[in-house]
Amino acid sequence: MPGELPNPVWKRILYPQDLVWLLLFSALAWVSPTRGTAELEMLTALAVLQVVTPRVSALTTPRGNLAVILLKLMLGFLLIGVTGGIASSYYLILLLPVVSAATTLGPVGTTLITGLACVAYLAFIPVTYSLGYMLEGVYLRDLSLRVIFLPAVAYLTYSLAEANRNEALRAQAAVAQLEVANRRLLEAEASMRRSERLAALGQLTAGLAHELRNPLGTMKASAEILLEKIEPGNDLGHELAGYISSEVDRTNSLITRFLEFARPVKLRLAPTDLNALIDLVIDQLARMTPDAPPEIHKNYDPTIPLIEADAELLERVILNLIRNAVQASPPGVIVTVKTRGGPDVVEMAVIDRGSGIQASHREQIFNPFFTTKANGVGLGLAITAKIVDEHGGRITVESEPGRGSLFLVSLPQVPPKNRRMQSEPSD
Repeated sequence: MPGELPNPVWKRILYPQDLVWLLLFSALAWVSPTRGTAELEMLTALAVLQVVTPRVSALTTPRGNLAVILLKLMLGFLLIGVTGGIASSYYLILLLPVVSAATTLGPVGTTLITGLACVAYLAFIPVTYSLGYMLEGVYLRDLSLRVIFLPAVAYLTYSLAEANRNEALRAQAAVAQLEVANRRLLEAEASMRRSERLAALGQLTAGLAHELRNPLGTMKASAEILLEKIEPGNDLGHELAGYISSEVDRTNSLITRFLEFARPVKLRLAPTDLNALIDLVIDQLARMTPDAPPEIHKNYDPTIPLIEADAELLERVILNLIRNAVQASPPGVIVTVKTRGGPDVVEMAVIDRGSGIQASHREQIFNPFFTTKANGVGLGLAITAKIVDEHGGRITVESEPGRGSLFLVSLPQVPPKNRRMQSEPSD
């Protein structure tokens, strides 16, 4: 964070726990009565292993970790062997591999390592007898306690480590749930902002469109009268009057689309097969462009249920999305349409391989009058989003510049009944 001082170099090189290990093994070497060369070598090797292991990525893998634990077990066995065998005061050094196994391995691995540690210590008993020493009475009970101590520590350590692991998993699950909830909240906020903008612009558009209809009607009638009055040989007059008439028609068509956007959507719900509806739209697009039909790959989920939807309005949503995907993709590039079902929703994804959408445009593409097309009006996706919203669904977009876009429409199997626009009964 700004203003924070970087960690000192020594903290990045030497971990706090390294000091603990170094002090521990130094103390063991200091209090040792013999301080033999072999003993110091074993203690040094164990100290180096404890300090180096976290810094070597190969030793932190499952196989590397197992190799380190076995190496600790071997070094502990040798240390006990060079310091008196069964009578060595270093028998507790076997706790290093046992605790390491209990904190990093599963129950089977922990049991095996603990068993090997017990066997490693008990292996010195035959050696003791071969040297002429007799183990009996209190000394045998003391050895038994030492051996029992290892699995007891292993069990307690493993239980504590397992509880910590479970707690960490629960924390990770909670974080994941919070991320999902946060993402849904952001999507809901974006949808609410879009709905508010749509409502305000819809009211403005409706009023403006009605005000423009009257003068346009007058212009259209005047152009028709002008065409009748112009002499047959006046080509320029006929051409200009024709321009007026055609532009008035184009403007009227645009106003009709504005009014269509502003007009409340009234759903006529009926059981609808989404896969069949997509097929109908694709066939319609193929008829519209017989010379160069779009290449569309269908990836349907045949198990999706019927949904309660207005098939006519939903057809417009599908047509708009697929047509946009075809226009955004280079010639000859396949557009993918995918469907899948969920517990309560049915989803449709339209995927193109075009130039993608800039990050700054993604929240605006569903706003009315926003378009990146030279001759676009910017109402197609706005109307699409409005229809999906009225069905109680959600439309989202994922896009990466240069790699294409994915528009995902999620529709509930049964739209909510308490929506602002109630559905009308079918005729």
